Order: sequence, then structure tokens, then C-alpha cells
Amino acid sequence: MQLPSNTAISYNPLATITDPAPASPSSVKAGLDLKNRTYFVTGGARGLGLSLITAILEAGGSAVALDLLPEPLTEEWAAAQTLAKENGGSLSFNTLDVTSEPAVELLLPRLAQEAAEAGRPVHGLVNCAGINQKLPAIDYPVELYRKIVDINFVGSFIMAKHTAKILVAEGTPGSIVLIGSMSGIIANRGLENTAYNTSKAAVLQLARSLCQEWGQYGIRINTISPGYIITAMTQELLDVEPELYETWMRGAMLNRLGAPDDFKTAAVFLLGDGSRFMTGSDLRIDGGHCAGA
Repeated sequence: MQLPSNTAISYNPLATITDPAPASPSSVKAGLDLKNRTYFVTGGARGLGLSLITAILEAGGSAVALDLLPEPLTEEWAAAQTLAKENGGSLSFNTLDVTSEPAVELLLPRLAQEAAEAGRPVHGLVNCAGINQKLPAIDYPVELYRKIVDINFVGSFIMAKHTAKILVAEGTPGSIVLIGSMSGIIANRGLENTAYNTSKAAVLQLARSLCQEWGQYGIRINTISPGYIITAMTQELLDVEPELYETWMRGAMLNRLGAPDDFKTAAVFLLGDGSRFMTGSDLRIDGGHCAGA
């Protein structure tokens, strides 16, 4: 695939991939093999995004980390680079604002061309970019509300849209994984997170809606909905309001909160051919919290 770095990908919206279904994996291991495949990962500088990047690398794949931060966390990033080399993959980092469609439209085709030239074409996306802000709805500033929805929901759409354009242009069946939340289907006791919850509910519906449009191209769209997990974002909240830990633990059926590593195998499953007949679905991984809601 040879694409000028400053031009948009052209594609025929009426075209379909001749055989959108990948061949059945020869084994369970083969169904989780991401060798010679590259995936965009937003929010990839730290936390859940960087953890899922390591999962892709462990499965033999390659990753392009995208984040608003100017650079990833040093120690974790160095370990991920070593992992990429050990497993025959590649890893790179680019600063990107997922809410800026012109920036996304400019950068992604160039990255896709580089991946294709390296023999590791783009096969999908893991969209982890997101923010939260705990504020009572009655006092919620509308501009902050819009910002959260813009990053969590509109950013998910922009990234999915331009990843899909690349896959369609290449004629490549692919997998897009959007990070939702259990907060997209419940109201969290003790948390005033109206904007966040609304944005994540929208992400779940976005995936269901896109899967019926893009299935004809062999593109699958699924979501992962985490429960309470300890990341840099949630730790900042607990540092300010440590009493929330007790509230969260009341719904913890496994007597603990989640960690980013708890989602690694699920992400690889959704990206690989082992989930080739799965689209429009949500994997809720919440430690049983919603079972007792």
C-alpha cells in the first residue's frame, strides 16, 4: 500500500471484501496469534492502554501507541520495547488528540503505510483514551460535560472511523475494540459521574451501530467494559476520597478491585481470529460487581 502521508484514504463505500471471514484457526493458540499485525492503541502512554499494548506484543503483534501525553511512562515503555523485540514485533509512540479529526486523518494513513511497508499491516484498533471527572450533576459545567463526552465518545468514533477507512482501503478484515465501562449500564453508588457514565453508554451503542454497517467489510466491533480498576486516573480519585474504596469493595465479588492486567487476555481474544464470529458484543469484566447490583 503506497499512500501519500498528507492525503486522505479513498475508498468505495459500496465495496465489500470478497470473503470477509478469516479461515478458522488451526488451534486455540492460533486464534490468539497476532503475528505480523499492527494495532493502533489510544491512551497508550500509561495505565490500561499500555497494559493492553503489552498484551498485543506478548501475542506476537505490533502496536502503535497514541496519546495526548508528550511521551509514555519511561520504565514501563522500556519494558514494552524489550518485549516487542523479543517477540518479533514493533512498538512506536505518537502524540495525538483523538478529538481532532484533521490530526487523526493526517496521522493514521502515514502510520498504516509504515506498518504495511514493514510487513505488519494494520488490523485494527484498541481505543482506551478517556477521562473522568467526579462532580454533582446539578453543578456540572456544561463545557466540562462536553469535553468528557467529546474525548470518551466522539474520540472513539473518530478513531474507529479512520481505522475502518484504512482496513477497507487495504481490503483487510480487522477488529476494533472500544473500551466501555460497567458505568455505561449502571449508576455507580457513591459516584457523581453523570458525564462519564453517559459517554460510556454511548460507546456501547456506537459499537453495536457500527458493527451492522461495517460487517460487510469483515470489520468486527466489540467493547470491553471494565469494573473498578486501579489506574492512575482512579488512584487520583481515591487519594482525594479514600472512603470510596470501601464503597467500591462492597460490590467486589472476588474481594478485590481490578488491575489493568486483568483485561489483557480478553483484548487479545477480541483482536484475534478466535473471536471471528463475534461482533457488536460487550465483554463486561467487573469482578462480579453488576451481578450484585
